[in-house]
Amino acid sequence: MTSRRDFLASSATAAAAITTAMGQTAQNTREADRDHSSSNPGQSNTGLVALNPNSNMPPPTDHGAVPPIWYSFDLTHRRVQEGGWTHEVTERDLPDSKEIAGVNMRLTKGSYRELHWHVADEWAIMLKGNARVTVLSPDGSMFIDDVAEGDLWLFPAGYPHSIQGTGDDGCEFLLVFNQGSFSEESTFLISDWLKHTPPDVLQKNFKLDAAAISKLPKGEPLYIFPSDPPHQTLAQDRAESASHAPASKQVFTFRPSQMKPTKESENGHLRVIDSHNFPASTKIAAGLVTLKPGGLRELHWHPSGSEWQFWIAGQGRMTVFNAKEAARTMDFHANDVGYVPSMAGHYIENTGTTDLVYLEMFATGKYSEVSLNQWLRALPAQVAMAHTNLSAEDLARIPREANAIL
Repeated sequence: MTSRRDFLASSATAAAAITTAMGQTAQNTREADRDHSSSNPGQSNTGLVALNPNSNMPPPTDHGAVPPIWYSFDLTHRRVQEGGWTHEVTERDLPDSKEIAGVNMRLTKGSYRELHWHVADEWAIMLKGNARVTVLSPDGSMFIDDVAEGDLWLFPAGYPHSIQGTGDDGCEFLLVFNQGSFSEESTFLISDWLKHTPPDVLQKNFKLDAAAISKLPKGEPLYIFPSDPPHQTLAQDRAESASHAPASKQVFTFRPSQMKPTKESENGHLRVIDSHNFPASTKIAAGLVTLKPGGLRELHWHPSGSEWQFWIAGQGRMTVFNAKEAARTMDFHANDVGYVPSMAGHYIENTGTTDLVYLEMFATGKYSEVSLNQWLRALPAQVAMAHTNLSAEDLARIPREANAIL
């Protein structure tokens, strides 16, 4: 015989099951309605939709208006010359990116990016191949070095420099400038300057006769042009330069592969490069991130300003929270550029089957970030519980330390 207690218990269980079923049915109905509401029986760019499913069908957590956070070098115009090519992503493409612009460039073997200088600092990473770089400091000292895949350089604003492809197939590199409006079309080129200086002034300046001055390049500036690979070794070039100018005491190149990761876990690692370990880089800081499949760059933000990203390999997604109930999720692939407004919270998740590698760039000499996990664990438990409705046991399971890679 069933007791009253057993009857009430079984009734409560049945009621709970009915409620759960009704809730699941309602959820399924809402999802079906949402799927139907988001259907697009008309025209679409199917290739672009396939690359960015989180934009085409955003997660329900997305809301409000967030400034553009995605662009791709593959959407830009490439300037192709004999000897290589270049294209750029600036604030014209990402209007809110006022602090940083990027240029992707290739030089064939022996080809030069001609002698020039900029109004902004130039930070660079070698993506493929090898190159030889030179830079003259205002004190008259000369720096010459060879760089390979993964190596960096930093040329301060106003310091004249050159780049020459030396690998078997030349090189390709990314240039980052601490000026959102920067354009490769407006650099100070030596051939452009000489062409626009009266020949008699050039004779006086160089102590050369008219016949010699007539040999100087004419027509369009050289910009990128083919030439022979270096005839001398690095040591020989340095020795030749030392006979005319002192060697620079400042080091303008850096090799991240030789440094221990700043943060590391079984899911990936982060290498921070800023003025602490690369003294020449006083105005640009970087984080080089590798995420294993399924890995997560934890929820965080940067107090030092906006973040400009270059995605080197793999694929992932990022949600940017920009206050005022505004959040936007986008998908990213190799050769894409990401942008995170100053102070905006975000994460990056590897959604592919291979390692995700990308750069975080900041227009500051010192890298800094704030971890959401670390913040919640550092608070008195009562404060955190009041704001999140989590129990003390729940809070205790949240990672206590800032852990860039989860």
